[in-house]
Amino acid sequence: MLTVTPNAQQAISRFIQNYQGPVAGLRISVSDGGCSGYQYGLQLENQVADDDIRLVFDDVVVLITPDNQALLDGCVVDFVENLEESGFKFENPNAKAACNCGKSFSA
Repeated sequence: MLTVTPNAQQAISRFIQNYQGPVAGLRISVSDGGCSGYQYGLQLENQVADDDIRLVFDDVVVLITPDNQALLDGCVVDFVENLEESGFKFENPNAKAACNCGKSFSA
C-alpha cells in the first residue's frame, strides 16, 4: 500500500484548490524513462477509471492503475519545501537504485 505523508496531503490539497476545474484525485504513476529506468508521474484527474485503485488520505484521493500497484507498493510520498529544494519525494522500497534527483529509479 502507498502512504502519503501529511505534508504531501497538504501540498496536494493546495494544488487541487488552485486547479481550474473538477478534480477526482491525484494520479500517481510509474512509466519508463528518467535517468534510472522508471520515473514517477503526478497528474490531477477529473475522472476515476473503472479499474483505478482509489486510496483516500483524509480529503485527498490518490489514484493508481493496477499496472503500477506493484512498483508503488510500500512507497512513501512526501513533500519537502526548504531553501535547497521543493517538491514531492518518493521513498520506494521497490527501488534497487535511484538517481540523485529522486524522480526516477530502477527496480
